[in-house]
Amino acid sequence: MNTINQQRRRQGLEDLQIEAIDLEDPEVFKLLQRAETTAVFQLESSGMKDLIRRLQPSRFEDIIALVALFRPGPLQSGMVDDFINRKHGRAPLAWPHPDYQLESLQPVLEPTYGIILYQEQVMQIAQVMAGYSLGEADLLRRAMGKKKPEEMAKQRQFFLDGSVKEGIDVNLAGNIFDLVEKFAGYGFNKSHSAAYALVSYQTAWLKTFYPAPFMAAVLSSDMQNTDKVVIFIEECRQMKLKVNLPDVNASEFMFTVNDANEIVYGLGAVKGVGEGPVEAIVQARQSGGPFEDLFDFCARVGVKKLNKRVMEALVRCGALDKLGPTRAILWQAIGAALQSADQAARNEDAGMLDLFGEVIAETPTDPYAEFVNVRDWSDKERLVGEKETLGLYVTGHPIDEYEPELSRLVSKKLVDIQPQRGRTQKMAGLIVDLRIKKTKKGDNLCIVTLDDRSARMDITLFGDTYDAARAMITKDVVLIIEGEVAPDEYNGGIRARGQSVLSVPQARSRHASHIEIQCDARQLSQAKIKQLKESLHKNKQVAEKLPIFLHYQREDAEGDLRLGEAWQCEPTDEQFIALKELFGNDAVRLVWPDH
Repeated sequence: MNTINQQRRRQGLEDLQIEAIDLEDPEVFKLLQRAETTAVFQLESSGMKDLIRRLQPSRFEDIIALVALFRPGPLQSGMVDDFINRKHGRAPLAWPHPDYQLESLQPVLEPTYGIILYQEQVMQIAQVMAGYSLGEADLLRRAMGKKKPEEMAKQRQFFLDGSVKEGIDVNLAGNIFDLVEKFAGYGFNKSHSAAYALVSYQTAWLKTFYPAPFMAAVLSSDMQNTDKVVIFIEECRQMKLKVNLPDVNASEFMFTVNDANEIVYGLGAVKGVGEGPVEAIVQARQSGGPFEDLFDFCARVGVKKLNKRVMEALVRCGALDKLGPTRAILWQAIGAALQSADQAARNEDAGMLDLFGEVIAETPTDPYAEFVNVRDWSDKERLVGEKETLGLYVTGHPIDEYEPELSRLVSKKLVDIQPQRGRTQKMAGLIVDLRIKKTKKGDNLCIVTLDDRSARMDITLFGDTYDAARAMITKDVVLIIEGEVAPDEYNGGIRARGQSVLSVPQARSRHASHIEIQCDARQLSQAKIKQLKESLHKNKQVAEKLPIFLHYQREDAEGDLRLGEAWQCEPTDEQFIALKELFGNDAVRLVWPDH
């Protein structure tokens, strides 16, 4: 709200009062009906999203009902299906049942399409039908919750007598009492549900109309929970919100929003930095303006707040990208920058001034001149640095390079996987975590956490499945796992049990057609052929290989040449790199059967 109101003040608008928003805004309900409820209070679990898709809430009363319906009792009793069918006209409205109608109950049950959903409705039915006082109705509610036969017998007679006095047929009253008793056990306190629903709606409203400030606040609230940050950053991408890397010239401790309505990563979310250094960085920037380079940064923030570990974390997460040419050069210059800042601080403390009363510092025009020949970091090195300091990959994802082939091997992203009993599904992702446990029988089981940038999923591998795949199950490796996905009754999510595991090279060798190398007469020299043979010789004992086709060109002809079995290739990333070093990045590609 602070960020939103600061923006509104700059635009000459009054502060937003969240208590005064329209609770029936159609744009908010469009967002809810699309089930885009990640980060929306109480509505963000996969099970709740599924219920929202089925229910298609269109008014505030529906949100109150959602909170009350998403519990084991209503879900298992058929109440939820009945509620949804009545809302969408697939079943007739009834007060409360098609066979036992009482028009006087319509005002009580209309908000829930005739379903007895709330405890307050139980009390209101007793008051309307049998003339109960508020206190007597509350006693009935409690008795129905406890389900004591003797007490219920007394309450039933009291209800019937009161209904007869109100002119209601005793048989109708008995049937309605039995119906109320059946659903009273599932009843939820509407006042509690309404309080939750109000916060749910308010967060959905903020996500609809102020998406960047809302997501920045959500990220800040969970910035130490990496799993949550991963989900929220991906949600930002889905919402087309740009998330900028940490930046010592722009970031605060928390996640913020800049003038371009982009989310700026909070420095407080960088592992290995800490609150003290962040405060010193922000204070130095506020008092002296933007930092010019790494040496200026270290000198102004001060070596008392900075050390090598903090500097390395800032380089690896990208927070210093704008202060130097590349992360590799910045990394190499850390020692010199800290030493220079330390020496300058010592000189100043000792009062070492020149004859004119000023500190003299010979600064070269290019502070990085002595580091320009440093080898640049690979994409993998850059991404690993981000992962280890931010907990996730920001400027890319290791799975990105596999995206074209994974789209042929699996049909869904992890975020779209839904339970399908009795059917197996393929799931692909990068292993970001794994836990080895023992079953009661003493067998090994492994819980693998896959991340495909859309979501994370835990998959359990038991006994033989784990033993067969043990060698390939390590962190930061992409795997394709086939198994059954079922609802998790315990936590309301989903659980997956893997039945087979494939590495990317295995999947390539089993499903791709061949490897194609484009070359011409000039490239295919005797020396190049010898290098190719030596490279492929390493694959001699490998079982899973692919044939190689040379797409050969010369001035008077071109064609495809299939090399013999002795020249087959194991389709690993390392082997592809070796082939690309020989023939060029664009000359080597994996070919699939439908090409």
